[in-house]
Amino acid sequence: MAKLRRFWGWAIASMLFRLALIYFPRNLNFGFRPEIATPVTSLRRLAEGYWLKQSSMSPYAGSMYHGSPLLLSLLGPLTAKRFEGQPSHIACSLLFVVADLVTAMLIRTTGQYLQSAYSQSLKHLNLMRHLEASAFHPAGDIAALIYLWNPLTVAACVGSSTSPIENMMVALSLYGACLGLSPLAAFGWVAATHLSLYPAILIIPVILLLGYGPDSPPRKLFLGRNFGSSGYESLPQACHFSWRPAVYFILWASIWSFFVLVLCSISLMQYGGLFEMFRRTYGFILAIEDLSPNIGVLWYFFAEVFDFFRDFFLIVFHVNIMFMILPLAMRLNHRPCFLAFVYIAISSMLKSYPSVGDSALYFALLGWFVNELADMKCSFFLLCGYVGVTLLSPVMHNLWIWRGTGNANFYYATAMAYACLQIILVVESVSAMLHHDRTMKKSISQS
Repeated sequence: MAKLRRFWGWAIASMLFRLALIYFPRNLNFGFRPEIATPVTSLRRLAEGYWLKQSSMSPYAGSMYHGSPLLLSLLGPLTAKRFEGQPSHIACSLLFVVADLVTAMLIRTTGQYLQSAYSQSLKHLNLMRHLEASAFHPAGDIAALIYLWNPLTVAACVGSSTSPIENMMVALSLYGACLGLSPLAAFGWVAATHLSLYPAILIIPVILLLGYGPDSPPRKLFLGRNFGSSGYESLPQACHFSWRPAVYFILWASIWSFFVLVLCSISLMQYGGLFEMFRRTYGFILAIEDLSPNIGVLWYFFAEVFDFFRDFFLIVFHVNIMFMILPLAMRLNHRPCFLAFVYIAISSMLKSYPSVGDSALYFALLGWFVNELADMKCSFFLLCGYVGVTLLSPVMHNLWIWRGTGNANFYYATAMAYACLQIILVVESVSAMLHHDRTMKKSISQS
C-alpha cells in the first residue's frame, strides 16, 4: 500500500508539473521547437487546417496540415476556443496531459502483467534465483514513472504536439495484445497507424503477443525440461502459438480500418475524399516533401541530394526499415514486447519527421525490462549522450537560425549524434537481452 501511495504521489506530481509549465507566465514556446513539433504533429498546423475547413476549403489546401481528418475533428474545435483569456492551445494541452496519464497507466498495467507472466515462466524452469532477483524491481511502476517524468515526454506535452495521442494508441495496442484482447489491440494498432503510418510494423509483435503470450525465456528452454508424464500439453503457453486470437485480431483490424476509412471519407466528402487524404498524409510522409530542420537525419540529406537520385534514395531509406523487421522477429519472437520496443526505436530513428515524443515512448517501454537489462553496457554513456544532445540541439539551432554565427552543419551534427545514440541503444539492449537468455540457459544446464 505504501508503494502504491508513493507511485500515485509521483504520478500526480508529474501532472501538476505539466500544468505549471502550461500556465507558465511567460510562454516557453515549446510548440515552435523543431525537435517537438513536426509538420505531422504540430498543433499550429492542425489549427490552420481546422480554420481552412471552417472556411469551406480543404484542410489540406496549401502545405500546412498533413494529419488525420479525424484528429482534426477532435482537436480542431479546441484550438478555436479561448478560456478566460488564455491562449487557445490551453484546452488541447490539458487533453495531452490526460493522454500522458492514460498512457502511463497502460504502460504500468502492461508492465505488471509482463512481470507476473515472466515470473510464472521462471517458476516452470525452477529458476528461483532469477525470480527472487527480479522481484526487487517493479517494472511496471518504473516504466510508467520513466514516461511521466522523462523531460522529452514533458516537452512534447507542454509543446502541444500530437505525439501523446499517438503514444497512447500504441500503448493501448500493446496493452490489449498483452492481455489477449484482440478487439482492443486491433483498435489501438489501427488508430496509431492511421495517425502516424510507422506503427504499422507493430503488427508483427502484436500478433506474436496474441499468439504466444507475453515475453518469456526462449521456448527451447521449456522443451529441454522434463514436465512429467503429461509431456507437451503441460508446457507453458509460450511454447504453443494460438491462431484464434491472431485471426480475431486481423478480423477486428479490418473492421476498425473500414470504420476509420468511412469516417474519413465522410469528413472529406467535399474535399477530394480518401485519395486526397492518402496523398496529403501518407504520401507526404513517404515523399519527405517538407525539408524543414528536425532531429532526424533525412531532411539534410534530401536537401543536398540531386533530384535525379531522390526517388532511389527514398526507396532505400524506407526499405531499410523493412529489411530489419523479419530478422529481428525471427530472433526475438519469444519476447514480443521487447521486439515492439526495438521496432519503435528503429522507426523513431529512420522516420521522415521524428520528434522527441517518439523517444519518450521507447524509453518508457525499455523500463519494462529493467530486470533483464540490468547488465547492459554503455548505460552511463547513453544517458550522458542523450542529455548532451538534448541541451545542444536548441543551442545549435539558435546559433544557426537566430544569431547567424553557425550554419546547418552545426544543427545536423546534433541530429547525427542523436541517431548514433539510438543505434547504440538498440544494439546494446538487444545484446543484453540475448546475453540474459544465454545466462538462463547456462543456469538450467548447471541445475
